[in-house]
Amino acid sequence: MKTIMELESARCTGCAACAQRCPRTCIEMRRDAEGFLYPVICRDSCVQCGLCYSVCPVINPHNSTHAPTAYAAKCTDEEIRANSSSGGAFTLLAEYVLDAGGVVFGAGFDETLNVIHTAVETKTSLGRLRGSKYVQSDIGTAYEQAKQYLDSGRMVYFSGTPCQIEGLLNFLGRPYERLITQDLVCHGVPSPMVWRRYLQAMQKKYRASAKRINFRYKVPSWRRYGLQMEFSDGGQRVNPRADDFYMRSFLADLCLRPSCYSCAFKKMNRACDFTLADFWGIQNYLPELDDDKGTSLVVCHTPKALALFERIQHRLICAPASLSDAVKHNTAMIQSAQRPAMREAFMLQIQKKPFFDVARKFCKRISLPERAARKIWRTIKRLQTVAFKRFGNKDSK
Repeated sequence: MKTIMELESARCTGCAACAQRCPRTCIEMRRDAEGFLYPVICRDSCVQCGLCYSVCPVINPHNSTHAPTAYAAKCTDEEIRANSSSGGAFTLLAEYVLDAGGVVFGAGFDETLNVIHTAVETKTSLGRLRGSKYVQSDIGTAYEQAKQYLDSGRMVYFSGTPCQIEGLLNFLGRPYERLITQDLVCHGVPSPMVWRRYLQAMQKKYRASAKRINFRYKVPSWRRYGLQMEFSDGGQRVNPRADDFYMRSFLADLCLRPSCYSCAFKKMNRACDFTLADFWGIQNYLPELDDDKGTSLVVCHTPKALALFERIQHRLICAPASLSDAVKHNTAMIQSAQRPAMREAFMLQIQKKPFFDVARKFCKRISLPERAARKIWRTIKRLQTVAFKRFGNKDSK
């Protein structure tokens, strides 16, 4: 029988379905020099049952026959929307499941700001999963945990990248009526090693440990977002994405997992129930839903998804949308990132040299739109500083 080691490493997504399915637990997920997890088999324990090979989503992809239905949507609760990457659709779907006594799985930060897949059972904990995480999450044993909840009769909402969702479906091996799966329009997953190097560089620069990260801080607006980092000494730093070297290396595709450059999951018809994304270009198609505070693209792939979406519509302002129009401004749904010629050199040097030195060397010059965004940010920051100096002492009395 074939094992997962037959798969070329450049095609492996690190979903860990193989490791969690192995009945003898003889597959370990180990990090390579670039920080990505890959399966390694203990040959002494392996009986070559072939189960690891059978659950790999790259080798055994799903083919959906359902026609997707798309919507533009934004949450009527402004606080939820402000704390979400786009329109807040994830939160409303997750809250529906929690209200039904279910469990929600998604990517969140641990206590040292690594990104891991975790489960939450309360609305107060849901904030851990809200918002984009531009780092590949460690799936851990989340598939096994989800199966245990499903087998006990609980509803499960599982959010992840397309490869993680197809890995979950292959791991489970059969449909569950009480399972709701949701993937996203994925640009590609950045290296956890590069993220750690950036985090260490920022903490050294500001002489304090980071305690909270927001990759999509929507000030001044949804389109002109930045990366917000809060520190243990009470300070914070907000960098527009054009000024932040981690975001620049990510958006330049320099630190993505090798499989992301030829992703097997770039398709319109998907095996999941929902696909969520930012509805970029909304101003061109449904301008009445655009206030630059965030609008979600919600794609329903299954009858189950359509039924659930209908149940939360009273908490949304939404309208049917053309998926083909949405994809024009969100090409990552159907196209893989292009592998930069300098990608290997960047990944090699970032392991050995100071992060900012390497990032400055490899990141492209900032485009004219990004330069305009930087000017807006600097103006806002300058006005905030002036306002604090003028009124700060009065407020503290």
